[in-house]
Parts: sequence; structure tokens; C-alpha cells
Amino acid sequence: MPKDIDDKFYERADAHIHLSNEQIADVGRGNASASMMYAAARFNAWVSACRFPTTDQMAAAREQEIEFFVDQYRGMLEENFDDYVENFSKYMTVD
Repeated sequence: MPKDIDDKFYERADAHIHLSNEQIADVGRGNASASMMYAAARFNAWVSACRFPTTDQMAAAREQEIEFFVDQYRGMLEENFDDYVENFSKYMTVD
């Protein structure tokens, strides 16, 4: 999880999840998930690009930038996966 989480962090995350949940009705969970991951990758490439004044500098930092985002995603996925394991019956119970 990012170290400096602001008070709207989870609200923004929930908004993205809500949109994906709406899309599930039309395309299914797998396709909605793939679209969300693509959007995150595209947005994060743009976030990285904003940090560099030149193409050459961005290209030189490619591996470091990718590693940062992959590490962040892995940590968040592990945290949420473990949460679902611990709370499976609570989260996956159909009303």
C-alpha cells in the first residue's frame, strides 16, 4: 500500500471498482478486469512520462519505473488477496 494515503484514496479506488462492477453486466468479470488493468497501465505510463523532460530520460528510466509500479501492484494484490482468503465466507456469501 502506498505510504502517503490521503483521505480520499479509498473513495477513488471504490469509484473505479464501481465502474468495473457496472461493466460486468455487459462484458463479464474477466474483460472488465482486463480493461481496468489496461487503464491503470496506461495512466501510470502517463504519470511516469510527466516526470521526465525528455524522451531519452524516460527511456533510460524504463526498467526502474516499471519495477516501481509492478512492486506497488503486487503488494496491493497480495494484501487484497489475503483479505479475501481471511474473509471469504463474508465477502462471497450471496444474499
